[in-house]
Amino acid sequence: MTGADFLSLDPGAAPARGRTAWLAQRLRTAIADGTLAPGTRLPASRALAADLSVGRGTVVEAYRRIAEEGLLVTNRGGGTTIAELATAVPANLRSAPAVEASSELLNISSGVPDVSAFPRAPWLRAERRVLATATERELGYADPRGAPQLRTALAGWLARSRGLTVQPERIIITAGVTGALSLVAQVLRERGSAEWAIEDPGAVGNRRILDYWLDALHPVPVDEEGLCVDALPRTDVRAVLVTPAHQFPTGVVLSPQRRRQLIAWAQETGGLVIEDDYDSEYRYDRAPVRAMHAAAPERIVHISSLSKVLAPGMRIGWMIAPSWLHDDLVRKRWASDLGSPTLPQLVFAELIETGALERHLRGLRLRHRARRDAAAAAIRRYLPGCRSEGIAAGLHLLVRLPEHIDDAELAARAEAEGIAVQPLSAHRFAPGPPGLVIGYGPHPAARLAAAIKILGALAGLSPVIGE
Repeated sequence: MTGADFLSLDPGAAPARGRTAWLAQRLRTAIADGTLAPGTRLPASRALAADLSVGRGTVVEAYRRIAEEGLLVTNRGGGTTIAELATAVPANLRSAPAVEASSELLNISSGVPDVSAFPRAPWLRAERRVLATATERELGYADPRGAPQLRTALAGWLARSRGLTVQPERIIITAGVTGALSLVAQVLRERGSAEWAIEDPGAVGNRRILDYWLDALHPVPVDEEGLCVDALPRTDVRAVLVTPAHQFPTGVVLSPQRRRQLIAWAQETGGLVIEDDYDSEYRYDRAPVRAMHAAAPERIVHISSLSKVLAPGMRIGWMIAPSWLHDDLVRKRWASDLGSPTLPQLVFAELIETGALERHLRGLRLRHRARRDAAAAAIRRYLPGCRSEGIAAGLHLLVRLPEHIDDAELAARAEAEGIAVQPLSAHRFAPGPPGLVIGYGPHPAARLAAAIKILGALAGLSPVIGE
């Protein structure tokens, strides 16, 4: 049995496909409980790798992750040591599970970014600057619209990235997209609009939230041009939720003609379009798609969040609403919880203003594009004859399955094999062709290929030889 005297590390205790995460977590725990005091020098990566009988890259990557969290200091010629401030490890890092632990399902079901790439070091630096300069006023009861610094920074960023020209005072900070949808649903309900139209297929998570607040949801079909706007008048509603830049889950872009039709519908009926701009930061094989809000700001509510930019757990989102709805939404935000926590907002504003956010996104785009390519290649090999859609942007793709396959049954069988994947039918109101929604953001190429290979075997499809 191999092992290291350092921390009594036993490689036999590591999951078969999660040694880097296991080692990183062991280091976090030792730092948090004081076993590794500030200034302690870590073993050389080559020596520790030899003790554990693992590749040196495993140790180097574990050290890198901990260094990005601000817990290690690399001294040229002097090795790697525990940082002086390392005892202030956030509580969530002390107890964080190894995300690659074999006891958990391999989750390729959700379109989330690679949260292991969260910019911990830039975030910690920004947080220290904020804590060093925050005033008593900033730490007091905040404006329910959100911290002015963040709304100002967001206004500039949205102008550069989404073509939105908006004054900071028109932005409302929310608890993610979910918080924004909940606010809009409550305010519209009070105004007499307790039924909305929604895309079919569409995001089941949004449907569940709206089911809680509204009396009814009316499905509107989606085709290769996006929402079938011609079907909207038959619903007799005055609000519709759409994902025009990258429809979930099909990935189609709402065509220019449909955009014009949708805006015309809203203007003629006095209706409202809720634009969920959930993953517009990621595009690979196509030009950016401008946000709809700029074309009709008095008929469109624009919402988005940090879930796909940094991590879903940040719970920071934003909303830009028509002037005739703005005050009601702000009052509802105030009455609900007085607004969002201030410190994370100030830190996020600092990341935008210093350019750290855009640098982070550039790196993520490259990483996610490579994983998209790996997923597409694995689908061609292990799911032959199945078409991939929505791959030009975002963090997920849709695999169209042969008609004879029951996608819900296939997903259930995959879960029994340790793989979580979403069947397309789970996002539908009306029956339709089968498919699988695969999120590739968090997973390295080899892991994606292994999961898709199992899906192909479960589906009874023969892999392409030599692919």
